[in-house]
Amino acid sequence: MPADPRALRFGAAITTFILLLVLVTGSLWLLAAQAVVFALGIAGRSPYGMLFKAFVKSAPKETEDSRPPRFAQGVGLVFAVAGLAGFIAGITPLALGATAAALLAAFLNAAFGFCLGCETYLLIRRILPAAKLEVPQ
Repeated sequence: MPADPRALRFGAAITTFILLLVLVTGSLWLLAAQAVVFALGIAGRSPYGMLFKAFVKSAPKETEDSRPPRFAQGVGLVFAVAGLAGFIAGITPLALGATAAALLAAFLNAAFGFCLGCETYLLIRRILPAAKLEVPQ
């Protein structure tokens, strides 16, 4: 399924704002809500993407493969869960560090169109290419 890069950057901008609020307020619940958004993004059901599609009716000039952005959502989910674990366990450096790492990645995408998780996905695919399927004779 192709992805609209404009929707991805829009979602990254909202994520940046939400994660910045988490760092400012220390809100466990706001981080938990963002973790849910990351999980929905893995399934291709990002609320931010749906919001974008509700307001922007024009078709994108180009699309991109949805697998790298979905992987990036999974990476975001890992950092959000690590941040949640830090908040719950009272390990402030873990909570703030994991949230800040996710914030940095979201900001890079929103501001510059550089998806760190997507690039990681592509690097992994280059290092570990899919197994070649051979038809038995």
